[in-house]
Amino acid sequence: MSSENMSTRDVARAMKDAGREGTRDTAKRDTAKTADERRIAMFASDEAEDYRTRWDAVQTGFVDEPRRAVEEADALVAQVLERLSEVFADERTQLEQQWDKGEQASTEDLRLALRKYRSFFERLLSL
Repeated sequence: MSSENMSTRDVARAMKDAGREGTRDTAKRDTAKTADERRIAMFASDEAEDYRTRWDAVQTGFVDEPRRAVEEADALVAQVLERLSEVFADERTQLEQQWDKGEQASTEDLRLALRKYRSFFERLLSL
């Protein structure tokens, strides 16, 4: 099934399954992380707060219109997933621009780029 045809439930299930597989060694890795590898918020605080406010409204609306609330929840989750995809795509582009200088990149530039990729990779796996 392509990701374009996946429902929110399918995406959540896939993320949950991936989380189960990755939890075994998380404690070991977390204690060894450097400062720039620690968890970084996915969204700016005002953007995250807006999503939380919208979620609260969805939850409150459930009492009067349960079906509509669930439809709105699905739409909000889809929007957050789309935005999350944009955030990660932008971050990857920034990483690529830091080292993709052809043969002009020094070994130190490449070492730093690899550290940043490792941090980015760990963030992806920690979702």
